[in-house]
Amino acid sequence: MARRLLVLFALLALTVATAAAQDAKTVLQAASTAMGANNLKTIQISGTGFVAGVGQSYSPNDDWPRFEMTSYTKTINYDAKSSREEITRRQGNYPPRGGGGTPIQGEQRQIFVVSGDYAWNVDGTNPVPLTTRYLYAIPFAELRQLDIWLTPHGFLKSAMAAGNATATTVTVVGASNAGMTQNGKKATIVSFTALGKYKVNGMINDQNLVEMVQTWVANPVLGDMLYETRMTDYKDFGGVKFPTLLHSHQGDIRRNIGENSIEVRVSNVQANVNVPVIAIPEAVRKATVPPVRVESQKVADGVWHIAGGTHHSLAVDFRDFVAVIEAPQNEERSLAVIAEVEKLIPNKPIRYLVNTHHHFDHLGGLRTYATMGTTIVTHEGNREFYEDTVLSSTPRTVQPDRFSSLFPYTRGGRRPEFETLNGKYVVSDGVRVLEIHHVEGLAHNANMLIAYLPKEKILVNADLYSPPPQGAPAPAPNPNMMALFRNIQRLKLDVAQHVPLHGRIATMDEFVKIVQTAKTQ
Repeated sequence: MARRLLVLFALLALTVATAAAQDAKTVLQAASTAMGANNLKTIQISGTGFVAGVGQSYSPNDDWPRFEMTSYTKTINYDAKSSREEITRRQGNYPPRGGGGTPIQGEQRQIFVVSGDYAWNVDGTNPVPLTTRYLYAIPFAELRQLDIWLTPHGFLKSAMAAGNATATTVTVVGASNAGMTQNGKKATIVSFTALGKYKVNGMINDQNLVEMVQTWVANPVLGDMLYETRMTDYKDFGGVKFPTLLHSHQGDIRRNIGENSIEVRVSNVQANVNVPVIAIPEAVRKATVPPVRVESQKVADGVWHIAGGTHHSLAVDFRDFVAVIEAPQNEERSLAVIAEVEKLIPNKPIRYLVNTHHHFDHLGGLRTYATMGTTIVTHEGNREFYEDTVLSSTPRTVQPDRFSSLFPYTRGGRRPEFETLNGKYVVSDGVRVLEIHHVEGLAHNANMLIAYLPKEKILVNADLYSPPPQGAPAPAPNPNMMALFRNIQRLKLDVAQHVPLHGRIATMDEFVKIVQTAKTQ
């Protein structure tokens, strides 16, 4: 707990002059009375703001890419442990750089629902079961339950119901940020465990208003990922006090790049609205997260495409070692791919892991390869982030992994090895050649790499060109495809096959036809 409190103060840029234990129940009851939470059963919040693509920044030194949120509505039933969140987003005036759907064409409507242990999305009127986890770690139902209890009134209700809350009153020294508690004022830190596993801290100011709630969730890239909301500019809405600014972060406290995930400028709050009981669709009840599946396909002598899910890898056999391109999603996926590689190419170490870019869905398995002593090949612009954050020896308490136990720097283990590039890097055994090139002029990612096997005329890319299933209509050309095509020309690559890290294997002729469509337009 001491570490958590220190983290809390670091985030707020505060120091504590004095601290004293308080009775948590008394503190929570005073805040509940002041904020009108005692008789609050349901609430509906609406407003505008921005929402961001977490884990999809343009570079490791950039904040998450933002989208303008033209409409936001969230309806919560505290007793039913259910909520429905509706967002309309568009690119707006935010720079179209990074991933997560950037750039958005027109407006997109998103609907996120949770009811007890079930979570799903809605497309039009159709429920969409969720068969993955949020950022490949935490179940969506769990995350959305946390979202209910991290609202100001939800925090008070959850803390009182938990029965394990503690409270410490502190005196703030030095101004905080975002309009929160200032120099010399009293504040109380209330801490408890939510959902039986998440340590939650909340800050209540001297007006008995909840100013901030934070916890940490599992993330394959960052480990214990900060998940917090700051709440300011309170207003009375018919006897219920609610902040008119909700500002949230998801990220790592060791990094000073913002990591802003959503901001809602609240325009209206309705208390105890009539909320229909949310029926759980049968398809949602039956949906489960499937086990990791790998399917390998030989695409050339000594070259295998390892698919079976939404994110693929490529294994390349050299004389006395193996190179793997991409470690996506999480440790579970990487362990399955590694097992398949060892079956396809036995008795050879995986000496190189080529990482195309730092987006979380393509980076989550990096630590798994590092436990094997594999050299990581990536762009020079990623190295500091990977060494200092992704491969940090900081304990992972929410979801420990193999790296934490098998490769601890603090116990004398050697640091993972890197080979980095700005333009080109070559892996070779004197016979086979694997070229790694930086992609220039790309808005999706500043440090994107592609891989090329010149003898086999195979090009490997992530996110730039993902061929659709056989027989499906060809995709419309987009800026990523055009950037890939320009770089193929710039590098004078003789490509016969596209072996992508999303989608099926396709010919260069198919790709050229798509690009030519853009040129004729």
